[in-house]
Amino acid sequence: MGSIVVDVMLKPEILDPQGQAVRGALPRLGFSAFSDVRQGKRFVLTVDGDVSDEHLAAAREAAQTLLSNPVIEDVVSVRAERDSEAAPAEGTTR
Repeated sequence: MGSIVVDVMLKPEILDPQGQAVRGALPRLGFSAFSDVRQGKRFVLTVDGDVSDEHLAAAREAAQTLLSNPVIEDVVSVRAERDSEAAPAEGTTR
C-alpha cells in the first residue's frame, strides 16, 4: 500500500486565529524561538500498491476540488509518502 500526503494551508492574507492562539501560548510554555505560527491541514490518501504518476495526478485534482477551499487556502504540497515518514520519529506520536 502506498500513501500520498496533501498539505493545505490558509492563504497568507487570511487571518489564522488558531495559529495566533498557539503563537501566544508558545512563549508562556518556554518556547520563545518562534515568531509566527500558521495552522494547516494534512491529508493522507492510501492507494493499493505503489504510488503512480496517475495517483499523484488524481490526488492533485482532489486537493484542488475537494480537500481545499481555493478562496482561502493554498495546496502547498502533494507528494508520495516515503516509508520513513510512515513511522513516527522516536519520542513523537502521530
